[in-house]
Amino acid sequence: MASSTVTSAQPERPPRPNLAFRRLRGKRSPAEFAAAVRRAAREIGERVSCDARYVGRVEAGEIRCPNYAYERVFLHMFPGRTLTDLGFAPRASVRGRQARAAGETRSTDEPYDTHDTHDTHETYDDNEESDVLRRAFMTSGATVAAASLGPLGLALDAAAAGRPVRRAGPDEADALEEAVRRIRLLDDRHGADGLYRRAGAPLRTAYALLDAGASRQTTADRLCTGAGELAISVGWLAHDSGRFDDARSHYAEALATSRMTGDPGLEAHAFCNMAFLARDAARPREAVRAAQAAQRAAGPLGSARLMSLLALREAGGWAGLADRVGCEQALGRAQSFFERGPSDTDPEWMSFYGAAELAGLEAQCWSALGDWPRAARHARRAADLQDPHFTRNLALYSAELADDLARGGRPDEAAAAGMRVLDLLGEVQSSRVRTMLAGTSRVLLPHRRTGTVAAFLNHHAALPRPA
Repeated sequence: MASSTVTSAQPERPPRPNLAFRRLRGKRSPAEFAAAVRRAAREIGERVSCDARYVGRVEAGEIRCPNYAYERVFLHMFPGRTLTDLGFAPRASVRGRQARAAGETRSTDEPYDTHDTHDTHETYDDNEESDVLRRAFMTSGATVAAASLGPLGLALDAAAAGRPVRRAGPDEADALEEAVRRIRLLDDRHGADGLYRRAGAPLRTAYALLDAGASRQTTADRLCTGAGELAISVGWLAHDSGRFDDARSHYAEALATSRMTGDPGLEAHAFCNMAFLARDAARPREAVRAAQAAQRAAGPLGSARLMSLLALREAGGWAGLADRVGCEQALGRAQSFFERGPSDTDPEWMSFYGAAELAGLEAQCWSALGDWPRAARHARRAADLQDPHFTRNLALYSAELADDLARGGRPDEAAAAGMRVLDLLGEVQSSRVRTMLAGTSRVLLPHRRTGTVAAFLNHHAALPRPA
């Protein structure tokens, strides 16, 4: 990993514009082309966060070679062409430049993308890539992890040493936005428990940058939104690892930031997570109110998928209140909004929300209402639909299925589903999943003489306890 004392690697010469890529965009605006990239990614099951700024940086030559996910999407969009045909440099040549610029020896199994600070919209679906990022956050400590975020890491070093943090520019805003993306990615793959303590350092740095001020108003706006989104991400890590008070504090911080900057998208996101937290913390009426506030904030944004998710948050609150009618009405709105399909107005942070998540959240509603057969059907559908690369969600849906089957009087099937979750716990660190499994184990205890149940209970009992 690059030392925090090394600045971001820069090209030895000014970047050369990528005219080939510009020609492929044709008459479409950068935003329209970015939307086409996101649609193409969905067609092949990839998740990229392409926007007009990313397209502009490619065309300006700042991104000499895309990461692996973008490569797959671009080659899908333009069949028969190579990366060179699209105006990019060969990956091997870019790897060599980065290593030389950093003055270090690169491990042969380390992917270029984790060090290319120009390619900030990264989506990893490769175990090798995921492991490098996971090591950065979970093994090397917060300072080294933040250092991998380029200018944000340098700002962290300054703050830790008690030096004034310089006024922020576009590089710092880029690094902050990338910090949010990487944390979300690692959480999707591995769960929150190992990430929460690491993620606090970038968040402190984000607010230090806000305090230091920005060179331009556009940069200041990006920093405010980025800091708010990072607060929500860190809040979610606290939420998923059972630290509800910490999560509530982080969400409130994000909400305050949204109100100060007049950012309805950030406000809707903060209220969305507050509703989810209130439901999990057994405050269902607060969950309903927060979800309704989120829907009011999100209304003008024009995203049907966002409104669908927020209706599901409201449904979860009604289910917690044992209000079946209110829950069914909210579920109906969620399904209706979802069927309108994705759009270019969907927020970037909603990349996790698809048919699997819709089914999983509906399963949780029916479970809260005590309708175990219906809950199990939706949980099974969620597990079947989930992209296996997103291990945390796959474990979550399977744990929900196991619990619903156990409570619905189907112990053997519950134990089999529980065993699948146990197989995933080597990759997933989520207190929420562990808590669900513990509940399932208690329900299955009366059936411990059954072979399948006994195997599950024995394996569960042998789990190492979290530190």
